[in-house]
Amino acid sequence: MAETVTMPKLGFDMAEGTLVRWVKNEGETINKGDVLAEIETDKATVEVESSASGVVRKLLVDQGAVVPIGAPIAIVGSADEKIESPADGGKQKTAPASAPAAPAAPSAGTVQTPAKAAPAPPTAVPVPTGPVKASPLAKKMARDAQVDLSRVQGSGPGGRVVRKDIEAALAGGAVGAPSAVGLAAPFTPVSHEDQAVPLTKLRLAIARRMGEAKQTVPHFYVTHEYKMEALLSMRTQYNAILPENEKTSVNDYVVKAVALALREFPNLNASFAGDKVVRHGAVHVGVAVAVENGLLTVVCRDSDQKPLRQISMELKSMAGRARSGKVRPEDIEGSTFSVSNMGMFDVENFLAIINPPEAAILAVSSAREVPVVENGAVKAGWRMKATISVDHRVSDGAEGAQFMQALAKYIEEPLRLLL
Repeated sequence: MAETVTMPKLGFDMAEGTLVRWVKNEGETINKGDVLAEIETDKATVEVESSASGVVRKLLVDQGAVVPIGAPIAIVGSADEKIESPADGGKQKTAPASAPAAPAAPSAGTVQTPAKAAPAPPTAVPVPTGPVKASPLAKKMARDAQVDLSRVQGSGPGGRVVRKDIEAALAGGAVGAPSAVGLAAPFTPVSHEDQAVPLTKLRLAIARRMGEAKQTVPHFYVTHEYKMEALLSMRTQYNAILPENEKTSVNDYVVKAVALALREFPNLNASFAGDKVVRHGAVHVGVAVAVENGLLTVVCRDSDQKPLRQISMELKSMAGRARSGKVRPEDIEGSTFSVSNMGMFDVENFLAIINPPEAAILAVSSAREVPVVENGAVKAGWRMKATISVDHRVSDGAEGAQFMQALAKYIEEPLRLLL
């Protein structure tokens, strides 16, 4: 039986997507799970998989068309069965590009500013042809006050500069004048024009969502500093026995630790939903990945149940797809808590904005070797700061602080991550 493939919803705030390219054409055989098309959302270019096996009988939208979520885009069925197009009609056409706006004519009464003339070349300062005649006292006063003797008119015998001439020059502002030898040209600033840089769809989406989050979600923050010696030592030993392409990062350990701590604090593995809080049964940790012109959050599902090695490999794979613009729908949707790690940028501490509808996000900074006090003695130690941002509608400061303490149990005793 023929099956209609629809525009998928990728993220709770997605309303439409642009069909960038058909990977399969009409008449081609396709299996369930094969890539049928590529669509562009506010976040990324995503590969859409076929939900059925058979033959691509009809493509319902043109490449470049903007399609609402849930709208039919293709029909897959057997080669000989009769098919009917969906009730809402034929192909959606490519949206015409907006014509660039013509420059507005000046309105009546508008003052036209003339173009700035190029600055005139600096006037050369005349260089005296011989030594300046000055009394010893006048020379000392000139040196101390940085007065250019060549610019001072002498009133002594034969035009000699004397004390009263220096005093007159100081009163007249002739201080710091350039010396006669090696004259510096007057400072002329270099003009740099302003640039208007259009925002990409991803940057616009980030601007909209983060603006809404900061304005509508009441954030509070709790910072904790973690001892990192044991974790860094275990990571070194663990990586020593792994192939080069499977070596773990500090972030992998943080994701696992966060997932286990969330099991103890289900109220933070939650979403605010108006008159109720939805506590999610699964722990799906989202990890922010820097891509061109913005950020994407890739999702490590069931992070509390997966071993470190699998978490590491999955995050590497999804981050690679995100940076190449080839993420899959399941890569970027469904997170229940997020981690933003800027440790690779030598960051001491920072705050992150909550990713709605999640209730919290953890901002992870760099592991740094710093002076620490233990048993009354100062020594070098490895420390890492992390700050949790929490939706105050869902939780309060005490719970946020308790979560950060529970997280310390897993970070500072990392063998717990392997149990």
